Amino acid sequence: MEVLRITGGNALSGRVKASGAKNAMTKLLVASLISDKCCTFYNVPNIGDVEITLAMCEEIGMEASWDKEAKILQVQTRELKTTYIPQRFSGSNRIPILMIGALLARSDQDIIVPTVGGDRIGARPVDFHISSLQQLGATVEYRNMKKEGAYFAYAPHGLKGALITLPFPSVGATENSILAAVTARGTTVIKNAAIEPEVVELILFLQKLGAIIALDADRTIHVQGTRRFHEAEHTVMADRIEAASFGMAAIATKGSIFVEGAEHRNMITFLNKLREIGGGFSVKSNGIEFFWNGNLQGGLHVETDVHPGFMTDWQQPFVVLLTQTEGSSVIHETVYENRFGYVDSLVDMGADISSFKQCLGGRQCRFSSNGYPHSIVVKGPTPLSAKTINIPDLRAGFAYVMAALLASGTSVITGLPFLDRGYENLAEKLSGIGADIERVYIEERFAETPVNFDTPYVLV
Repeated sequence: MEVLRITGGNALSGRVKASGAKNAMTKLLVASLISDKCCTFYNVPNIGDVEITLAMCEEIGMEASWDKEAKILQVQTRELKTTYIPQRFSGSNRIPILMIGALLARSDQDIIVPTVGGDRIGARPVDFHISSLQQLGATVEYRNMKKEGAYFAYAPHGLKGALITLPFPSVGATENSILAAVTARGTTVIKNAAIEPEVVELILFLQKLGAIIALDADRTIHVQGTRRFHEAEHTVMADRIEAASFGMAAIATKGSIFVEGAEHRNMITFLNKLREIGGGFSVKSNGIEFFWNGNLQGGLHVETDVHPGFMTDWQQPFVVLLTQTEGSSVIHETVYENRFGYVDSLVDMGADISSFKQCLGGRQCRFSSNGYPHSIVVKGPTPLSAKTINIPDLRAGFAYVMAALLASGTSVITGLPFLDRGYENLAEKLSGIGADIERVYIEERFAETPVNFDTPYVLV
């Protein structure tokens, strides 16, 4: 198995280029299934989730040409060979459920997709997806199939525009509703919609493709049905999660990193919190420079929220950053109820973090009575020590990498497939800016014990 070997203590300094956004590119591939036209994407990240999504799309008829070196992907689905996504994709990521909206927009055949997967960070029910699609006229059912369940969907008489009000501004449910509504008869209005930059990215691409979509300021999206499409070219937005991750690593290690392509408008809330603790940044015309600007001050309250709030995917590395600040800070997670599962490993490394089941912050959230620890208090500054750590999910993975970069000694990190899902060439990028990091192979029986990299069981 592959692991990361990281020796901490180096200040990171240099320049990295932000990759295309995982949470945008995967949805754009699904959206392209709506038409039979050729679509060309630029700045495509070479990551696991894109590969998995492309494999699903090819399974049902997409033709693709991917120049990974140039980061250009050209796709076209002239016709659907099938509307069945095989069970081997069950649990691979969150994309299968989005296939329903796109395929309903393209076909009147019965659609079968496997159960959804992704990180184990709390319940992410598909109720909002199903309810929205049903309001558009589809029938969606969950059925048991062999060892795994699957979702069956069909709309033999087509979809019809509807008024959809989401109980919570779910990104996935918003995207699914948009995809299905593109070819529905009449106009669809989606209220309390998610307005994340990745959702806007999807809207921009669909408009190029031929869709008629308007976004109001009050979280309302209007989609006027159409079946006239055009060839489209689209450059994928920079990954705001990756950009912030490198920024936090720069400041925590007392270094300086210029993140080329980082987009100011998509990181406003994050940058405000960074400035509150004394982290340095400078916005340039082609990116953002992040740098250590003296001792960091805690005493911060952070509450994750839907956009334009503080993104839940920023909080894990931000917690590591807070371990290096003076004083106590509070993080209140309101998006996923079980997203602090990674904290125990940071405590083992020396972090002073306490978990609470109560809402610590300015308001009660929907998880106030469910019994999950969804608030933490972080005290700092604390020195961290190297450990052998297994990654439980994608964003916790970078938090562990960042902690290892700060720790004294050499850490070993396992569970790299999680990291590979969302970070392109992470070890190479970090090595290029001064990190002592190496990706190596070890025998799996040694994965749970401290590793001596001078012994012969390590295969570099």
